[in-house]
Amino acid sequence: MAMTTSASTAANAVIDRLVEANERYAAAFSDPGMDASPVLHVAVVACMDARLDLHKALGLELGDCHTIRNAGGVVTDDVIRSLTISQRKLGTRSVVLIHHTGCGLEQITEDFRTDLEMEVGQRPAWAVESFRDVDQDVRQSMQRVRTNPFLLHTDDIRGFVFDVKTGLLREIDPS
Repeated sequence: MAMTTSASTAANAVIDRLVEANERYAAAFSDPGMDASPVLHVAVVACMDARLDLHKALGLELGDCHTIRNAGGVVTDDVIRSLTISQRKLGTRSVVLIHHTGCGLEQITEDFRTDLEMEVGQRPAWAVESFRDVDQDVRQSMQRVRTNPFLLHTDDIRGFVFDVKTGLLREIDPS
């Protein structure tokens, strides 16, 4: 579906605002002298939901962690790719998985792929990874990390559900 002119103009205005904000940021920027290895040797996998401000919620500073985000915070092949590079080349040892209450993936099903196929004429190669039980999906994600042969460090994996109403994390028992 093509974007209307007014929608396109609004989208351009948002991107223009972001570019202008970057120019202000860059004007005061100084190289912190860091490399790509996170100081805390931790990778955080979380949902892309705009309500999650992970650095503030976890008390993190620039350079503390690797942050990997996608729809649902699901451990997909691409998340495994990123975690493998993070561990094997950049020194991370711990993984924190964060899902959240009120996730959009609880509202859709794998039928979304079929709908896209009907609309676009091609079925997506990826799975939606929708779920009904957020706690169980965190457990599944922890299991995917723990059993992956490409990951070196699978002993310090913890999963949580972030409550979007209170800002609190609730730890999920892996069993």
